[in-house]
Amino acid sequence: MTRRDFLIAGAGALTVGPLVAARPRPQRPPQSQARPRPTPSQLAWQRDELAMFLHFGVNTFTDREWGDGQESPAIFAPSNLDARAWARTAKAAGFRALILTAKHHDGFCLWPTRTTKHSVASSPFRDGKGDLVREFVEASRAEGLRVGLYLSPWDRNNPLYGDSPRYNDLYVDQLRELLGNYGEIAEVWFDGANGEGPNGKKQIYDWPRVWGEVRRLQPRAVVFSDAGPDVRWCGNESGSAGDPNWSTVNPDVVTAPGVSGPGIIDSLQHGDPDGTVWRPAEADTSIRPGWFHHPAEDARVRSTDALVNLYFRSVGRNSKLLLNVPPTRDGVLHPTDVSRLLEFAERRRAMFGEDLVATAGGGAIGRITGGPGSGAEDHVTFNRDVSISMIRLEEPIERGQSVRSFVVHGTSAEGQTTEIVRGTTVGYARLERFAPRRVTQVSVAVTTIGDAPPIGIKLFA
Repeated sequence: MTRRDFLIAGAGALTVGPLVAARPRPQRPPQSQARPRPTPSQLAWQRDELAMFLHFGVNTFTDREWGDGQESPAIFAPSNLDARAWARTAKAAGFRALILTAKHHDGFCLWPTRTTKHSVASSPFRDGKGDLVREFVEASRAEGLRVGLYLSPWDRNNPLYGDSPRYNDLYVDQLRELLGNYGEIAEVWFDGANGEGPNGKKQIYDWPRVWGEVRRLQPRAVVFSDAGPDVRWCGNESGSAGDPNWSTVNPDVVTAPGVSGPGIIDSLQHGDPDGTVWRPAEADTSIRPGWFHHPAEDARVRSTDALVNLYFRSVGRNSKLLLNVPPTRDGVLHPTDVSRLLEFAERRRAMFGEDLVATAGGGAIGRITGGPGSGAEDHVTFNRDVSISMIRLEEPIERGQSVRSFVVHGTSAEGQTTEIVRGTTVGYARLERFAPRRVTQVSVAVTTIGDAPPIGIKLFA
C-alpha cells in the first residue's frame, strides 16, 4: 500500500483515491472579486468552537477499531444506554454540538433502516425496537445542543458495495432516512473511506449526488469531508489545525473525499489565502488513543493539560475542535472521560473568565488604519498596570478573512515597549500564550490582504 494508493482521512477511516465520480472543476474568479465569506450555517458552525464525536457500535462490543462487517447484530446489547447523560456531560463541558456514528465501516446501522437487516432492529437493543439515532437526536435537542450525523460511505457488510450504481442508490436511501426522519441536522459528516467490497470490486462514490441530497433535505446543514463542500478536514487526526490556517481554499486542489496527490495535505492543513471558496477546517481527534471505547485504554485518557493544548491548537488556530468521547459497552461515558471533560471546562473558565480589556477599568481601544493591504494597528490602553499572559485575537469573519500576519507589543509603566508574540493568520480566533508580563498598553499590528479589518482583542492574566 503506497502513499499514492492510501491516505488516512477522517475518524479511523481508510481512504483510497481517486475512486470518485468525475465532476467539473470550478473556475477561479478574477482577483478583483470580493473575498469569500461564510454562510450563516458556516458561521454558526464555527461559533460552536467545540463539538463532541461519539463513536459507538458493534466495534464497542468486539474491542476493535474497524469491524469487518461480519459481526452478528446480537452482540449490540448496551445494558444501560443513556443518550441524555451523553448530552448533559457535553453541555456541562461547554460543547455545543454532538455528532454520532450512525453507521461506521462495518455497515451496522444504529437506526432501524429499511435498506439492510444489519441494524439495531436485528439486535437485542430495546428488544429489537430501538432507534439509537432518535434517542441521540432527542437527547441532544433536550440539552440545547446541535445535532450531527456521520454515515460511513464504506460498508464492509453490504453485498452491493462495489456495484457502484446500485450501492450509491442504497447509500442515498440511507442518507434520506437519516436526513428526512429526525428533524433538523446541523452537520453531516463524511469521510472518503473506500475499500474492496465482498464482491471484490471497488466502489466509485457519486459525491455530487450525495451532497445534493444533503442540500435538498437539510439546506441549513454544513457538510464535512476532505473536499467540504462546507467544512474541510484539517489533514490529521491529532486535533491540530495548520499554522497558517486560511478558511478560504482553492477547490481545484481537493476535489472529492479521499483523493490523494501533490498539495492535498498542504491545502487541508493551511487553506489558501487566494482561495475562492469559504471552507474552514475542522480538527478531529479522540480523547483516547482509539476512536471506540477499549477497556485497556481507560488509563490512557488525555490529561486536562493535553485538552487545553488541543484547544489552543484547534480553536486557537481558526479551527473548530471535534473531540471524540466513545461510550462504553454499557452505553455510558466512562467516569474518567467525564472527569477530564469537566476539568477541561473548569480550566477554560479559569483561564478566560476575565477579559482585562473589558474589566480592567478605563480600557480604551484607539484605531490607526492604513490603506488596503498595508496593515493596521490597534492599541489597548489601561488606566493602571496589569499582568497579562494570554491574548485572543478575532476577525469579523462575517466579512471574510484578511489578516496574514500580526505582531503584539506591550508597553510597561516605565515606557519600555517590547515584542510579546507574533504569528500568521487570525480568522475566527487566534489564541497565544506567553510568559506573564506587566503592561499599561498593548498594541497589535497586522498585515492584511485587502482592507484591514477591525481586530477584536481580548487579554487575560
